[in-house]
Amino acid sequence: MTPRPARFASVGTPTGPFTVVVTDSGTHPGGDVVLASGWTDDVAELLRVIHKSLRPVWVERAERMPALDAVEAFLAGDVAAIDGVEVKQRSGPFLQDAWEVLRTVPAGQPDTYASFAARCGRPSAVRAAANACARNAAALFVPCHRVLGSDGGLGGFRWGTPVKRWLLDHEAAHATVAA
Repeated sequence: MTPRPARFASVGTPTGPFTVVVTDSGTHPGGDVVLASGWTDDVAELLRVIHKSLRPVWVERAERMPALDAVEAFLAGDVAAIDGVEVKQRSGPFLQDAWEVLRTVPAGQPDTYASFAARCGRPSAVRAAANACARNAAALFVPCHRVLGSDGGLGGFRWGTPVKRWLLDHEAAHATVAA
């Protein structure tokens, strides 16, 4: 059987193009699994952050995909639309667990790195929690933008702090409607 390529597609957002790389090895009908995503139109930039054991041999452009439908719903104000999108990342046990925990941080209610570390069951591992955010390949779907510095500052974000600020403001404005 010939391996199928991964697919990628982009959508415009208020902060620039957002691109998603998916494979079709999902566990539910429709099957797309996000391998990487971020605010770029350069798919090569996203391929570099996919773990080498998951990195596709090649990718093809797609016009539409369910993951982008979820992004467009998120942009339209349904901040929970991204929650059900399947994601696949690989690393050590702490990072794997931390990425799952990130998906439980509610929109409109950001955590600090310290409280995120505590959520992960390792309250003294603040740097490791920050590292989980920094190494997250599936931006938006694994919402690392929802973690702030202990002083309430934005901290870092692979796609820039203006994007992080926009995401936080967007979620704050729409989370009460979604709640």
